[in-house]
Amino acid sequence: MSKKLDFSLEFFPPATTEGVEKLRGVRAELAALAPEFFSVTYGAGGSTRDRTLQVVREIRAAGLDAAPHLSCIGASQQSIREHLAEFREIGVRRIVALRGDLPSGMADPGEFRYANELVEFIRRESGDEFLIEVAAYPEMHPQARNFGADLKAFVRKVHAGANSAITQYFYNADAYFAFVDAVRRAGVEIPIVPGIMPIASYSKLSRFSESCGAEIPQWMRRKFESFGDDAESVRAFGLDAVSQLCERLIQGGAPSLHFYTLNQAGLTRELCRRAGLA
Repeated sequence: MSKKLDFSLEFFPPATTEGVEKLRGVRAELAALAPEFFSVTYGAGGSTRDRTLQVVREIRAAGLDAAPHLSCIGASQQSIREHLAEFREIGVRRIVALRGDLPSGMADPGEFRYANELVEFIRRESGDEFLIEVAAYPEMHPQARNFGADLKAFVRKVHAGANSAITQYFYNADAYFAFVDAVRRAGVEIPIVPGIMPIASYSKLSRFSESCGAEIPQWMRRKFESFGDDAESVRAFGLDAVSQLCERLIQGGAPSLHFYTLNQAGLTRELCRRAGLA
């Protein structure tokens, strides 16, 4: 069995009453696996602020650790101060600090342009009160000019005060290890936690990967395409492929794993079981 290590889980705030009720059941099921914390995403320009806080409050009320995402694009310094005050009030001690996306139709990026500016501001306002997670992109941020520029942007976030990083999902372990090597050569020693995306639907994954810049290796694409509409075969192969990825990352020294649950319990629970995390 693989060695036991910490892992964390990500949710998004549901938009419907039915989704809220479903997530409560999913959270309870996954909480039984004893994750280190649950992160909760935050919509473009703060569009899900109230729903994000609702989910975070419920996680904290259940006695669990929650790490709300906080994006700065389109935000003011005062709005970020208000967020930090809300986090303190409900006992949050970990934040995932992101640049975020400018909502469609919004022209003003606000008082922050990049995530390192958000990290710097949180440190000025709060000192070491919060653990700050930032994003990392082993296969390069889709808007970066090149790998070198992307690496420098990441290093700026770390120097601004980040404690740890969570990566965009990927299916090529070599990309992760090469990124970690490059980061270490740049003098950065914080943990780089791999982001893991379970595969429930190849068509949805393919569309999303196109927009976020995550590569689906050709051998995986061909295998998925050979299944056609056979959802059960897609699920089974996806579990095998992602399980093998997790195993290699753990054996290669990954400090933890972060699962993008998509508000579903089954695949994440099975991946944790196979990896010896549960």
